[in-house]
Amino acid sequence: MLYWAGTNDLGARLGLHVVEPALATPAASMVATTGAIIYYRHPDGRPQFSATPKNTDDGRPFLTVRASEDVSFAETTPKSVETETIMSSSAATPAKGKLLYYRNPMGLPDTSKVPKKDSMGMDYIPVYEGDQGDASTVKVSLGKLQRTGVKTAVAEMASISRKIEVPGTIALDERLVSVISMRTDSFVDDVANVTTGDHISKGEKLFRFYSREIATAASEYAAGRSDARGNGDTGSALRLKNLGVPQEVVDSIANARQVPPSIGYTAPRDGIILERMATTGMMAKPGDVLFRIADISNVWVMADVPEYDLASVRSGAEVNVTVRSLPGRTFKGVVDLIYPEVDMQTRTTKVRIELPNPDGVLLSNMYADVGIEAGAPNPVVAVPNSAVIDTGDRRVVFIDKGDGQFEPKDVTLGVRGEDQTEITKGIAAGDKVVVAANFLLDAESNLNSALNAMTPEEAKP
Repeated sequence: MLYWAGTNDLGARLGLHVVEPALATPAASMVATTGAIIYYRHPDGRPQFSATPKNTDDGRPFLTVRASEDVSFAETTPKSVETETIMSSSAATPAKGKLLYYRNPMGLPDTSKVPKKDSMGMDYIPVYEGDQGDASTVKVSLGKLQRTGVKTAVAEMASISRKIEVPGTIALDERLVSVISMRTDSFVDDVANVTTGDHISKGEKLFRFYSREIATAASEYAAGRSDARGNGDTGSALRLKNLGVPQEVVDSIANARQVPPSIGYTAPRDGIILERMATTGMMAKPGDVLFRIADISNVWVMADVPEYDLASVRSGAEVNVTVRSLPGRTFKGVVDLIYPEVDMQTRTTKVRIELPNPDGVLLSNMYADVGIEAGAPNPVVAVPNSAVIDTGDRRVVFIDKGDGQFEPKDVTLGVRGEDQTEITKGIAAGDKVVVAANFLLDAESNLNSALNAMTPEEAKP
C-alpha cells in the first residue's frame, strides 16, 4: 500500500510531502536513504514491486526502497493549515497540547486511551486539549474536505416559485346565480318556451302572472299619478317594488295611468336555465321557485390543496387549469379564496379559483387538473434545498467559516421551491453554506457536542 502511494502520487493529492521515487539515475543514487526497507522495486522504474528480494528476468536485482524514500510525515505546510494523515496515529504529530483520548473516526460514541483501528481498518482520531473549545463548530482538514466532497454555495436574495399540482372540480359562481320566485300569491300564465339547459338572454320573456295584491297596489299608484305628482307616488311605487314588480312595469303604469291585466316577468341576466318549475295556470305561493338561472361566463374551480402546501399558496396567485375532456386547452385564472378549514379525513383545504369562461365550454362538476404558481413573489434570503438538514426537531444549515471550520445554524424555513428554500431566520444573504456532504458535518457536530458534554472521567474508555 505504501509503495503504491509513493509511485502514484497519492501523497501529493492528500497534501502529504512525498519524496521523489528513487530512480536508477546518478542523482538518485547520491541521496542518502534511511529507515527500514519497505519494499523492492524494478531497477528500470517499471511499475513492478516485491515485498522480498527479487531479480529481473535478465538477472538484475530489484532495488530497495527505504522509509525515507517513500511517504514523509513531516509537516510541510504552514501551521495555520491542518494536514490530515492517513497513517497510524502512533506516528509523530505536531504539538497540539495534551493528548486526551482517541475517538471513533465514524462518529460512534466510543473512545480509546491508545491508538487503535475500527472494524474497517480506519485509525481512531486523536483529541487534544483545546480541540473542544466550541462544541458545535466542526473542524475538517483540507485533505478530508477534498475526499468527502464538501461543497458550498452563497445564500442569496431570490424569488422562490414552484408549481403545486392538485385536482379540482368546476363549480358555478354563486354570485351569478338568480332565483326567480313570487312574493305574493300569484297565478302564472303564458310561460315562455324554454326548458332546463337552454341559454337565455337578459330581458327575455319568462312568463306572465296576475296577483290581486299587486293589482290593488298598481291601481293606487295609477290613481296617485293622475293628480299631484309626488304626493303619494313614492309610497305606492315602493310597495310595488317590494312585491317584486319589475321596474319597467312600474314605469309603464306611471306612463299609461292604468293597470295591466297581467304582468310580464323577464330574465334578470344572461345565462343557462338550471331549473324550471313554472307551469301555465299554476298557483304560485310566496317563496316558490319558478326559475333558477346561472351566468356561466365566469366559473369557479374548487381545488384540494394538501395541508403542508398551504403556506406556499397566496391569494391572487396565477393558476393554470386543464380539463381532460378539452385536450390542448389551458385556462388561466387566479386564486380567489383559501377556505379557513382543513378536512379531517383528507387533510386538505379547499382553494377557490376564479376562471373566465366566455365560450361556456367549462361545465359544472367537470374534473380539472390545477397548477398553482406558489412561492414568494418578492426576493427573500434563499439557499439550495440540499443545504437544509431537517432532523424533524430542528432545521440546520452549516456555515463555512473558512480554514476548514463549519458552524451549524438553526434556521426557520419559509417557502420551499423546486430548487431553493426561503430562510426567514438564522442566516443572511452572502453567507457561505454547505450544500454537499453536510450530513457528515452534522454527525461530526453531534459527536463533538456529546463529547464536550461528558466530564473528563466519562470521556475515558
